[in-house]
Amino acid sequence: MRFADVIGNGAVAKALSSMADSGRVAHAMLLYENEGCGALALALAYVQYLNCSNPSGGDSCGECPSCRQMSKLIHPDVHFVFPVNKGPKASDDKPTSESYIKYWRELAIADPYFREADLQKAIGIESKNGLIAVAEAKSIISKLSLTAVADGYKAVIFYLPEKMNQETANRLLKMVEEPPEKTLFIFITHAPEKVLQTIFSRCQSIRVLPLSKEEQMLVEERRPESDRDEYNEFMDLFSDLMNSITSRDLSSALECGEMMAALESREKQKAFCTFAADCIRKIFMIRQNMPHLAGISEEEMAFYEGVSEKCAGSFCTRSITNIEKVVSMIDRNVNSKILFCDLVNRLFLSI
Repeated sequence: MRFADVIGNGAVAKALSSMADSGRVAHAMLLYENEGCGALALALAYVQYLNCSNPSGGDSCGECPSCRQMSKLIHPDVHFVFPVNKGPKASDDKPTSESYIKYWRELAIADPYFREADLQKAIGIESKNGLIAVAEAKSIISKLSLTAVADGYKAVIFYLPEKMNQETANRLLKMVEEPPEKTLFIFITHAPEKVLQTIFSRCQSIRVLPLSKEEQMLVEERRPESDRDEYNEFMDLFSDLMNSITSRDLSSALECGEMMAALESREKQKAFCTFAADCIRKIFMIRQNMPHLAGISEEEMAFYEGVSEKCAGSFCTRSITNIEKVVSMIDRNVNSKILFCDLVNRLFLSI
């Protein structure tokens, strides 16, 4: 991927290319973003630029052997780490990212703006929590101990380092702190506060900003049809929930809660919570007379305006707080029926 192919965050792309041009390449970098804002796309473009044989104008050529390998995510000196677990698509007793690398490549090439739930579905572990376990650290240390195949940078791109446990971090710590020459680690996180401090403190942090309304539309246009189907599913569920709450129909609202709890995986439940929180932020922006900042399509504007007229002044802030608590409880494996029933009740009382 070239920087020219990245949607949004032009300032970050320029900063990364300037770092490469000046030779001030950080050996450990942490890109933190709201989910789906392009940190992975930026990381791929950055590594491609570093290893390009013929860069020009602050971007890679896209045609040299290194660029062609990066376009297929098969560069021998670029490694990927992401949360995994046992599943039907891997036969290993202690699976690592390498066990699922085929599915990672397919997903990242089709949609570098994918979400965690998309990854879980792609590798077939929807009903489990993904983890970065100590076997992963051993695998990375082994790979980085080998001489680079090409005359460029060796890179490890970590997706969601917050899923790394303490033992894994301890194994990697010395390598991250003092990596071999021309070796870099790029960590991509959605929750920097959850990244272990021993790793976080050794990284140069860069904020990947949320996308504008127009940029979000471009990302949606590029996404596979299945991703748009999920958006429609979430929007239908959220609109049914809000229509039930604003019409004071508790029975229908609780049915929506049952449907949330019935979503097929914890990651999809969390993805819906993230979606719902974003929708409520849009309602908040309308209530603040700033609809132009909300990023709402013309087709959905009437719905959001109708809800904003019927909810109390404190509804949005209280609801987002309650949704964030649900996400935290899902991570702790609390019963989803209890969580979503309680959430619906709190939303109903807050309206």
